[in-house]
Amino acid sequence: MRRIVLCFAFLSVATICLAQSAPTGIVTIANVTIIDTTGGPPQLHRTVTVRKGVIDDIRDSTLPKHKERGVEVNGTGKYLIPGLWDMHVHMVFGDWFPRGKEVTLPLFIANGITGVRDMGGDLDVLQEWRKEISAGTLLGPRIVMSGLMLDGPKPRFPSSIAIKTPEDGRRAVDDLKQRGADFIKLQSLIPRDAVFAIADEAKKQGIPFEGHVPDAVRASEMSDAGMKSFEHLIGIFEGSSPSEDDFLQGGKTEGKFLATFEPARAEKLSAQLANHRTWQCPTLVWERGGNLVDVTDFSADARANYVPPSWKAVTWKRFREEITSGYGGDNLQVRNKFITKELELVGMMRAKGVDFLAGTDTPAGVYVFPGFSLHEELQRFVAAGFTPLQALQTATVNPARFFGEEAHFGAVEAGKAADLVLLRANPLDNISNTQQIAAVVLNGRYFSRGELDALLDRVKAAASNQ
Repeated sequence: MRRIVLCFAFLSVATICLAQSAPTGIVTIANVTIIDTTGGPPQLHRTVTVRKGVIDDIRDSTLPKHKERGVEVNGTGKYLIPGLWDMHVHMVFGDWFPRGKEVTLPLFIANGITGVRDMGGDLDVLQEWRKEISAGTLLGPRIVMSGLMLDGPKPRFPSSIAIKTPEDGRRAVDDLKQRGADFIKLQSLIPRDAVFAIADEAKKQGIPFEGHVPDAVRASEMSDAGMKSFEHLIGIFEGSSPSEDDFLQGGKTEGKFLATFEPARAEKLSAQLANHRTWQCPTLVWERGGNLVDVTDFSADARANYVPPSWKAVTWKRFREEITSGYGGDNLQVRNKFITKELELVGMMRAKGVDFLAGTDTPAGVYVFPGFSLHEELQRFVAAGFTPLQALQTATVNPARFFGEEAHFGAVEAGKAADLVLLRANPLDNISNTQQIAAVVLNGRYFSRGELDALLDRVKAAASNQ
C-alpha cells in the first residue's frame, strides 16, 4: 500500500516524520453534521469522502456522490469531529505497564484517539511500534515521543536518564536527538544549573524541550528559556505565591499553595505564559485522582476490566503509596479545595490567553484508564469554565497548532489526514457526547461500532489472560 508521510515541524529546524500506511479504499459518510473545531458553525448535511488516508472531498449532501464507491456510511443524525489526541501518555515505561501493545494501543483507537504525545518511555520500543503502525502490521495511533526522560541524580521512574551536571544534560540532549527523539522531556529533580544547560543545548540542537517545571526553577524562568509546554500545572501555584523562593527549597503542599495564593501574581504569570505561548497540559483527571486516591476505589468500574492485573496489584499500589505519603498535613477537605482551585486557575489562565492541551498521564497509577480518561479530561475543562468547543479544541486543533501541523490535522477539512470520529450526539451540546462513538476512521481505515466493540473484547481478553 502507498504510504503517506506527514512531517511535524518543530521550531524552525527540527522535523519529525510520521509515516502511516495509507489504505487504497474509499469511505463516504453521507448527510453528516461536521463540527468545526476552528470555531465556525456546524456544517449541516455534508457528505465527506475519504480516499487513500486523506479527506478527499466535502460537499453538500444534495449534490451527486462520487461515482467510485467504497464503504458507505449513513451519517444522518450523527456528528463528525477530527480524531482526538491525548497529549500526555506513557506507553512503554520500563516494566511498570506490561502489555501496552495489546492493551493501551487498541484502547486509544476504540476511544477515538488517533494521536498521542508520549512523554517518557523506552525509545527503541516506541520507535519500533511506530514503524509497525506505519507498515500496517500494528493497530495504533500516530505517536510523537520523547524517549527517555531527563531527571535528577536519582531518577524516580524507569525510562529516565540521571542528570547530575550541566555536562550530563548536554550529552543527554545530544544523544536523544541523534537517536531520533522528537523532543526532550524534563522531570522534576534536575539540578538548577543542569536545567539551563539542557535548555541551551536543546535550542542549539533545534529540538523542543517540554515537561515538568523542575523543582529548583521558577515557571517564569522556564517560560523565558523557551520551554514549549508545562505539565500538571507544576510551577504555576509556586509562581502565584509570595513564597515562591521558599518553595524552590522544598516543602511544597497543596495547603501551602492555597494559603499563599495571590490572584495578581497568577494573572501576571499567566500573561507571561500567553505572551511566550508556553502551552499548558494540566492533566486534570490525574490531578483529581492523585489528590483523592486514598478515598477512591475504581475496582468495580467497568473500565477496570481492560486493566491487566499487574497494573492493579503492582503499579497502582506503588503510585498510591507514593502519593499518599506526600500528602503531609493536608487533609481531605484541603485537597478538595485545591482541586476546585486548580479548575479556577485553569479557567483564569484560559481567559488570559494561555493555550491548553488535553492529556491524561495514562496509564498512571491513580485509576487513569487509557483512552477512556481523555473524555473525562475534556469534561474537566468544561468544569473549569471552558465551553464544550474550547474543551474539544484542546484535543483536536490545539495539538495541531502545537505541532505546527494545522495543514494536516485538527479539523475536518479537505486535504487533511482522514483521522475522524463519528458521534451519535452533538459534543457542543454536552462534551460528554464525545463518548457516544458510532465509528472511527484512522488514517482512512473505517472501524464500525461493531468492530470497535470487538476490539474492546480483545483488549479485555488480553488483560484478563496476563
